[in-house]
Amino acid sequence: MLLAQRPAHKHLGGKWEFPGGKVEPGESPHEALKREINEELGCDFVPRAELPRSVHRYETITIEMIPIVGQLAESSTDPIYHEHEAVAWARPEELPDYDLAPADYPVVEAYREHQRLRPNG
Repeated sequence: MLLAQRPAHKHLGGKWEFPGGKVEPGESPHEALKREINEELGCDFVPRAELPRSVHRYETITIEMIPIVGQLAESSTDPIYHEHEAVAWARPEELPDYDLAPADYPVVEAYREHQRLRPNG
């Protein structure tokens, strides 16, 4: 799983998150994630499956999480953190080692359920 660390000067600075961002008008969640990963990390993402959505309410903002499972395109470069402090690849069992943003915990659970339900894995 690809994680990105939020810059210290931003909301939830230092926390790790799954990369992504706002879905713009006229854009599908898959298109938005491809665009956001390209803008934030300079790489090309191939979306595969959408996981269950969740809503998280922070003190000053409410966000809808639309998690999408996918992979980097074969022709993609490695992630370069333009807007983050760092990036990391983590296996699901390694996620407790990262200080995740609160909104990302339901994504972890949805991914674990997705993996549990997949045939042959």
